[in-house]
Amino acid sequence: MGTTKKNYSVDSITKAASIIIALGSDVSSEIYKYLRDEEIEELSYQITKMDSITPQQTQEIMTEFYEQCVTQKIITEGGEPYAQDILEKAFGKERAAELMDKIRKSGSVQAFEFLKKVDYKTVLMVIQNEHPQTIALILSYMAPDVASKILSELPSKLQVSVFQRIAALDRTSPEIIKIVENILLKKLGSMASVNTIDVGGVNYLAEVMNNIDMKTEKYIFDEISTTSPELVDEIKKRMFVFEDIVRLDNMEIQCFIRECDTKDLAVALKAASAEISDAIFNNMSQRQKESIQTDMQYLHNIRMHDVEEAQQRIIAVIRKLEEAGSIVITKGEKDELIL
Repeated sequence: MGTTKKNYSVDSITKAASIIIALGSDVSSEIYKYLRDEEIEELSYQITKMDSITPQQTQEIMTEFYEQCVTQKIITEGGEPYAQDILEKAFGKERAAELMDKIRKSGSVQAFEFLKKVDYKTVLMVIQNEHPQTIALILSYMAPDVASKILSELPSKLQVSVFQRIAALDRTSPEIIKIVENILLKKLGSMASVNTIDVGGVNYLAEVMNNIDMKTEKYIFDEISTTSPELVDEIKKRMFVFEDIVRLDNMEIQCFIRECDTKDLAVALKAASAEISDAIFNNMSQRQKESIQTDMQYLHNIRMHDVEEAQQRIIAVIRKLEEAGSIVITKGEKDELIL
């Protein structure tokens, strides 16, 4: 198969917009569900300017997109050596090397998939004497609920060191990941298959802390607060999101409503789902409900940033009430209620 010379003057956002247009509205609407608000905004804006791209550029972009999809599928199903062989036969050595390099750099090749088959206590036993950076890398490839169990059972000082290193993780070279993976495979026994999930960062830590026990959470946050209070604040902001309000019972919702500024409630509910709005309105007096709904009617041209800030202030109230013992935010597996 011949190769197509790519026009690399087209930037990535233009390429993404071209692909969205080519896929059609039905498929594109499904893709939008997985994008962040700022990505949707940037992509949608770019689509409005797409009259400047030529048919030839569109064809080149779609060809490049197709090649990368094929490459990723082959790697996922057969591994890198198999993918290299297939791609060389399909596109030639030079183009195959380019495609493999792009997939590697994008972080799409997954790793540590075999850990899903191993009991967390076995993983704990194998990694607990490793360097904190190595442990942080390994935990970042595990499901948050499993990572939280391992983190809880590490020695106290090691917990803090690993926690900080996970927060600092962003990208790790494929060579380092492969080395660590091979060492783990040797220690755990012969298992195969290599595939992945996102690695590290603050969002991941928030998921871990949502599943960890209160004692460990308090210890880690108390220790980290002395050196990185801003990191603790950032993680706490993401631990209980506005959508989680529906997990609270009626008495708890009534409790935080009493403590919240009514203006924040009006702004926050302006972009809330019907489920959240119903949960809050159903726990208000008719008079307060009508007052807030009237305020919402007069709120025009509200920026999403303002809505998110109002929601964060409400979440801060909920977290404060949780610390005081007035509200219980369910963490990990639900506890049995004693009636």
